[in-house]
Amino acid sequence: MLSPVIIAGGNGSRLWPLSRQLNPKQFLALADAKLSMLQATLARLQGLEVTGPRLICNEQHRFIAAEQLRQLGMENANILLEPVGRNTAPAIALAALQATADGADPVLLVLAADHLIQDIPAFRVSIQTALPLAEAGKLVTFGIVPSHPETGYGYIEQGDSVGEVGFAVSRFVEKPDLATACDYLASGNYFWNSGMFMFRASRYLEELQRFRPDILAACREALAGGSQDMHFTRVDPAAFAACPEDSVDYAVMEKTSDAVMVPLGAGWSDIGSWSALWDVSDKDEQGNVFKGDVLDQHSRNTYVHADSRLVATVGVEDLIIVETKDAVLVAHKNHVQDVKKIVEQLKTDSRNEHINHREVYRPWGVYDSIDNGHRYQVKRISVKPGAKLSVQMHHHRAEHWIVVSGTAKVTNGDKTYLVTENQSTYIPIGQVHALENPGVIPLELIEVQSGSYLGEDDIVRFEDKYGRA
Repeated sequence: MLSPVIIAGGNGSRLWPLSRQLNPKQFLALADAKLSMLQATLARLQGLEVTGPRLICNEQHRFIAAEQLRQLGMENANILLEPVGRNTAPAIALAALQATADGADPVLLVLAADHLIQDIPAFRVSIQTALPLAEAGKLVTFGIVPSHPETGYGYIEQGDSVGEVGFAVSRFVEKPDLATACDYLASGNYFWNSGMFMFRASRYLEELQRFRPDILAACREALAGGSQDMHFTRVDPAAFAACPEDSVDYAVMEKTSDAVMVPLGAGWSDIGSWSALWDVSDKDEQGNVFKGDVLDQHSRNTYVHADSRLVATVGVEDLIIVETKDAVLVAHKNHVQDVKKIVEQLKTDSRNEHINHREVYRPWGVYDSIDNGHRYQVKRISVKPGAKLSVQMHHHRAEHWIVVSGTAKVTNGDKTYLVTENQSTYIPIGQVHALENPGVIPLELIEVQSGSYLGEDDIVRFEDKYGRA
């Protein structure tokens, strides 16, 4: 039986402004209207004999990851938290060490959380046919049958046949120029490097010990010094921060003599840019993809995503237009790789639009910063039934809460009371307070903050049911 390992790291900066640091592309519904990329990755495992998944994600994404697993009925899935990103070789090492801790030695199926697979039956067939190779001790990578000369992917050159379906890996090659990519396609011996793998946990650890013992030692120390927090596995932050950073390709797959490639023709894409998303989306007769409230006249080959308002296009071609509540991107399809430069500029300018959306998800619900100005900020807050914000205080701001719907249980200093629809309450500066939804419907309220400093770091927590510092 396979043990899925889903790697949900990365920021997806080329898909800004939808993908943000605290809500990156793997948690967004991009190619599927209902499921996020992560949820679609988990859903396509149905029909395969698999254990419960092991998800690896950054510490700052733990609550959104847990919520998306809960929506799929996977409340008890194991979530490994990385305090810092160290690339795929250490991430997989943590999963393999954890999987073998009780003496078991499962076959790991390592998948990225942000890939698109359009032909799911073909994907499952490739997984099933690769399983005997992994059970026999081979380290399997899946090579995507190329459909065109792509310069944005690395390639795998196939060697001699191994078994009925596999090929020895002759070599891994970096992203080529166009002429080289055309040669690769014409030869029929090169496949796109998918970043998906299958191997026994022990075999990966053996090869990592052989080629990168420093990575393995650091991961052992990090896991040994970690702790279990509900279904979150936390590793020792200092030990993992000291771990060398490397990909599984460089650390193991390019060095081992047991690397085997299994071809995969399943409509794969890593959705690495807006043009890639346009490529795989259903289009109208003019080649347009419109999502949200869009009106158009005479445009062609254009992708428009309207998140919160009407977007109108007239006579444009080959454009990417993405509207969110706090940013608008307009880019030519031939230059979408440069979107990451905009993100870098936002960082350089100390702006926040690359970090979060105007809507911010928390374990208790969500808030939307609907207005702000000098010494004030207005938020719309939604608290899930049974959820509670931390017991906290602020040094620099006071807060007014106006309940729009539902019932709020408010702790205000040494008083606890209920606030219902059309009622309000006031929290002075420095007052210890908490907000809870004791009801069975969402609590909706408007919060008006006023004071000399309104940053999110002006929160002193005394108690928190979600384990936040």
